[in-house]
Amino acid sequence: MGEPAAQFNIHEAKTQLSRIIERVEHGEEVIISRAGRPVAKVVPLPTTVRRVGRGSLAGRIHRADDWDSHETNESIARDFGLLS
Repeated sequence: MGEPAAQFNIHEAKTQLSRIIERVEHGEEVIISRAGRPVAKVVPLPTTVRRVGRGSLAGRIHRADDWDSHETNESIARDFGLLS
């Protein structure tokens, strides 16, 4: 198990927010407390997008033969009030 999360009271968190965010950006979790009682946890958000690569959806997406026909485009434009 890793070391315990850093803990800051609300006043410290307000005055050191930039430093806290920097720590979180480097993977740390930080606990914010009020009157010594933990009330919030600041955790890093995942930043990577897991994509296999270009064309990874090939063969998985199917569209109608008329997906880009004049009639279909006109119908969509009418639905959005772009045509009278």
